[in-house]
Amino acid sequence: MSTSRYDEIFKKLVKTAYRGDMAEEVAKIRDGDSVTDQYLLYASGGGDPNTVVFKVRDCSGKCDAGDDNCEASCLFGAIVRDMEGNVVIAPNNCTGCGKCVEVCKHYSLVDKKEFVPLIKILTDRKVPVFAIMAPAFIGQFGPGVTPGKMRAALKRLGFYGMVEVALFADILTLKEALEFERHVTREEDFMLTSMCCPIWVSMVKRVYQDLVPHISPSVSPMVACGRGVKHLHPGARVVFIGPCIAKKAEAKEADIQDAVDAVITFRELEQIFEAVGINPAELEEDESEHSSSAGRIYARTGGVSQAISDTLSRLRPDRKIKIRAIQADGVQDCRRMLKDVLEGRINGNFLEGMGCNGGCVGGPKVIIDPADGRKSVEDYSREAGSMTPVDNKYVMELLRRLGVQDTSDFLDSSKAAMFIRNFEQEAQNRDKTNGL
Repeated sequence: MSTSRYDEIFKKLVKTAYRGDMAEEVAKIRDGDSVTDQYLLYASGGGDPNTVVFKVRDCSGKCDAGDDNCEASCLFGAIVRDMEGNVVIAPNNCTGCGKCVEVCKHYSLVDKKEFVPLIKILTDRKVPVFAIMAPAFIGQFGPGVTPGKMRAALKRLGFYGMVEVALFADILTLKEALEFERHVTREEDFMLTSMCCPIWVSMVKRVYQDLVPHISPSVSPMVACGRGVKHLHPGARVVFIGPCIAKKAEAKEADIQDAVDAVITFRELEQIFEAVGINPAELEEDESEHSSSAGRIYARTGGVSQAISDTLSRLRPDRKIKIRAIQADGVQDCRRMLKDVLEGRINGNFLEGMGCNGGCVGGPKVIIDPADGRKSVEDYSREAGSMTPVDNKYVMELLRRLGVQDTSDFLDSSKAAMFIRNFEQEAQNRDKTNGL
């Protein structure tokens, strides 16, 4: 895998920040080139705190034949041209999904790296900082890197602990099953899951607004996990680690920005380990995991549907209307499915969308081949001690510690507030802001 100058600068900043001489390294790197200065700014976490994607050099958009085009890749019309024909990011349209960064072969567009500002907090150890790890992580850092070894490696970096987001995917699986029961009471009813994929959610909110009333009012597992950790450890910081640039933007959304303080990708974590000389495979095991099979398969397309369907069958085995799930795999598939729903051409009642082909295991910042990632996820799922969260005693105990005494409390907005979003209110606020 090739490494860009941007990535190399990031690694140098990480290494020297842990050593305590980053300022000297920055002085060495500076060469009078404006692009290098931009790389230094964004690799160190600088720039607009609410922005994820930045343009670092002028670009005419005349890519080589066969290259993907950033303008065409943008789902929301945020890549436009100025009077001279140069590529420009329209900030009001940009959702920070990172699709343009993914396709740009010339590194004219970059996503901000958020790790360097955390290093002083990690090394001081005055504030507990938790790493929360996306379900797709299993297998990404080598076949010998178990969850326990990854936890040990993160503690070497200064993290207080690691929590698998799959455990909170379990919790949201219960919630989504109950939401389905509440909202789908007739054969013609349907529900869109809001979990996991911020690209999918942004598509519904910005392009297919008529479907917002059908979206489940649930936060993503990342947000649930971040809020859960902070509830149990007041004052803690939370860092999400996953395969997705779009999660950096999701973490900054106004109604959920309390949950996660920074987002780093799998590739960035790999670069961090290289910079400081940590090999997770060589470390001893540290603790065990308690998520069910259901939470672990969220990492691949169809996993959310399967988890929620199995859980609903476990909760309500006699329910007449079962989940008839339809999955959209990748952006174009998501568009087709949502268009079909609007035009009445749909025969399912539970719609799951994943913006990346294969799901999170096919995200832009994965380290291994998506097929290998899916296999690792499936293998890890089979190792779980329980099949659904209903059978997972750790989930039920965690819920009680978070103030949810009974599964029916999930439908009570006051008791389950940390797990709930109000998409319809958000849409109304956006319309008012836009003068509609």
